[in-house]
Amino acid sequence: MGQIYERSAAFNVMVRLDDASRNDVASVGFLPLHTVHGNYVPLRAVADIYETNGRYQVSHLGAQRTQTVTANVTGRSAQSFVQDARTAIAKNIKLPLGTYVQFTSAAEAESQSRKELFINSGLAAIAVMILLSIITQGWRNLALILVNLPFAFVGGILAIIVSGTTLTLGATVGFVTLFGITLRNSVMMISHFETLVEREHLTWGVTTALRGARDRVVPVLMTSLVTALGLAPLAVDMNAPGREIEGPMAAVILGGLMTSMILNLFVLPILAVKFGSFSENETGVPETLFK
Repeated sequence: MGQIYERSAAFNVMVRLDDASRNDVASVGFLPLHTVHGNYVPLRAVADIYETNGRYQVSHLGAQRTQTVTANVTGRSAQSFVQDARTAIAKNIKLPLGTYVQFTSAAEAESQSRKELFINSGLAAIAVMILLSIITQGWRNLALILVNLPFAFVGGILAIIVSGTTLTLGATVGFVTLFGITLRNSVMMISHFETLVEREHLTWGVTTALRGARDRVVPVLMTSLVTALGLAPLAVDMNAPGREIEGPMAAVILGGLMTSMILNLFVLPILAVKFGSFSENETGVPETLFK
């Protein structure tokens, strides 16, 4: 019925009638209005009074009214949907003054989780690199260990394409886990090469590399197959409700394990022969040389 102004803020004045009056449309029409000239007129003389449906609850957040719009995203990631929605709203919709759009729920949670995952994974990667550099004591064997990461990455990307999924948070977690397993297999292979040269005093070359790869076939296969068998049930029905995280993660790990296992056994020994340098020093004390 009016407004009260306090500095720059305006507050609406609402009238709430008693139960008997507001439940009878005719009674509302007889409410008297006091004019500026001192006369009284019934409300029905200046207004159309009728009964209609309206919102029974007005939601507020942070002392502001809110209107919630929900959507179920299928066939793509929530993050890409939000990005397209932001672009479309900014381009096609002119919001009233004081009104803004905020994306929450799964999209906000996924974005926050992705940021935390990248930060924690980056810190873990730095720590792993430092430890590997101390163990290998040179850049050549460290590069041979890290070269298996692209092998696993290719398999993970192929798994995403074949399964028809997208790079969701679950797939990102799968890549982090996959890289850890892949590095373990690479370290196991390179360390065995060093053992053959330093402890068994074999001359480094194609024959030694083939023997090292042959000795590591069973450990690498067992690591990959046991992991694959454990994740296979999640990847088979990855689109089932409740598997939005585990499904893409399992698919990425399975695909990456297949390519990294094959390339680790067949390509890594060839690269080691080409770029690795393992030998003993003249005093007979075993050591690995990295030139």
